[in-house]
Amino acid sequence: MAVKQDVVTITRWTGGQHPSISAINRLMNKEGLTPYLWSHSPNTRQAVRSHGYHKVLYVAEGSVEVILPDSNQRVVLRRGDRLDVPAGVRHGLHVGSGGAKCIEAALRPIR
Repeated sequence: MAVKQDVVTITRWTGGQHPSISAINRLMNKEGLTPYLWSHSPNTRQAVRSHGYHKVLYVAEGSVEVILPDSNQRVVLRRGDRLDVPAGVRHGLHVGSGGAKCIEAALRPIR
């Protein structure tokens, strides 16, 4: 029997120094992920959407506000924070006033 997991997880960075882009890439590679870097200028908005895969996102620079309309929640992610969004969960992003660079990957199910 398959169990649907639709809980968004936020993991705050607790280390002393914020991780570099290369350090985040190494963390993601250790999980078997293939990360890519994207950046947006200040105050950019990404429309609410969902994906057919589990999204893993780290904030490398700046900040983003994650919008979760189905649970009426908003949370701000800062440098080093990680967001896990299960497949099918609707979410949107608002980039902070200083812009943002994020590292993202798709977590594909093991078959």
